[in-house]
Amino acid sequence: MLQKERRLQIVSMLQANGVVRLKDLREQFAVSDDSIRKDLDVLEEQGLLERTYGGAVAKKDALCMLSATLKKGKDVSAKRQLALAAANIIGAQDMVFLDVSTSNLAIAELLAKSDRELTVATNMIDILAVLAKNPRLRVIFAGGVLNKRRDGFWGPMTADFIAKLKPDIAFVGAVSVSVAKNSVATYDVEDGLSKAAIIKLAKRAYVVATTEKLNGSEGNYNYAALTDFTGIVTDAAPSAAFDRAARQMGVSLLFPQVEGADNES
Repeated sequence: MLQKERRLQIVSMLQANGVVRLKDLREQFAVSDDSIRKDLDVLEEQGLLERTYGGAVAKKDALCMLSATLKKGKDVSAKRQLALAAANIIGAQDMVFLDVSTSNLAIAELLAKSDRELTVATNMIDILAVLAKNPRLRVIFAGGVLNKRRDGFWGPMTADFIAKLKPDIAFVGAVSVSVAKNSVATYDVEDGLSKAAIIKLAKRAYVVATTEKLNGSEGNYNYAALTDFTGIVTDAAPSAAFDRAARQMGVSLLFPQVEGADNES
């Protein structure tokens, strides 16, 4: 595992649990105490944590900001595969909503390279910047109060703007999806409220999540039931157990075509 990936995982563990122990990190990553200490020292210098005896505790606001930045470069290949599956279900001249999500950023990058004539609405700055490069796309931006931790806008002003839209299809991000609890989660309540509003307004709404997020373990706020969505768009076939449970709930699963397999269940 690369040093950068290890530190990203430490950031994720701090975000989830608020605390990490040197002994646990050493065992999980199979590296020396000195390597872990160096990781913690670097993250402390970045203002993301505070060192304690035998470990560290999170500085949550700074941690959220870095997490959003680092996630843009995480699982790039998986997000590209997810984007391919999403693009296949966008109809000609659809109005598409892409909310604040690095998976949706991958979808935007794909649409920006296409010759399709679509209307795309978003409340994420990076998505706006990508879509603006393609003159064939009609771009609508849902502004309001900037949340610098997540590179996007939400809150009452954003909600008022979103409420006036009627997207044909919406892709909504998540930090985790649980079929066992019939829930989809994010970290921020205001983010979750925006996502929930988009789901209700769209004719079809899909949660976008790489397969690693289909374990239901992350997030602080369950913003919707999984059954509120038309389906899940992911990067590869999920486990048989997840597939079976989703089918029973009436939630479709979409992922890129694999030779000899169906890409929707």
